[in-house]
Amino acid sequence: MSFLEIVLLAVGLSMDSLAVSVTGGALIQNYRHHHMLKIGCVMGIFQAGMTIAGYLAGMSFKKYITAFDHWIAFLLLLYLGGKMIYESTQEKEEDCRTNPLCYKTLCGLGIATSIDALAVGISLACIESAIALEALTIGIVTFLFSAFGVYFGNHFSRKIDLKLDLIGGLILIGIGTKILIEHLYFNG
Repeated sequence: MSFLEIVLLAVGLSMDSLAVSVTGGALIQNYRHHHMLKIGCVMGIFQAGMTIAGYLAGMSFKKYITAFDHWIAFLLLLYLGGKMIYESTQEKEEDCRTNPLCYKTLCGLGIATSIDALAVGISLACIESAIALEALTIGIVTFLFSAFGVYFGNHFSRKIDLKLDLIGGLILIGIGTKILIEHLYFNG
């Protein structure tokens, strides 16, 4: 994968964390700058960690799926992208009693938003990608997007309705399609 593709993958994966962070920022009553760092760090660590966990799981059964690994990568990314696009069309109820700064809540949100990263990690194992750069990039991009999301959510979220899941879903489907096309037509 080129670095641009890795960054686009990271951007696609970070959309759930960004959306959660915007909502969290909107819920914070007494906003301080360290709140965006706290939420950003938790989201980035979970995204990077789940990517590595998925990669390790994928490598453990890689030898059994070599003949069709490109299809697995494509189908996982297609499913995740489609799910994100579908969710972008659904109305979401927001529970205003949730404290986005509580570590228990943050860890739950970190896990929930990084399940996609687990599947992407499996996909990265299937295409034998080097995981260190990918996981680091995914973690950093997610941190940056989440930290920005908290700030944005606290200051502007009530004025704008963004479809972040739609954008992220389209990016993941595009990357999955590219992997499939490259493997079918350009890998001898």
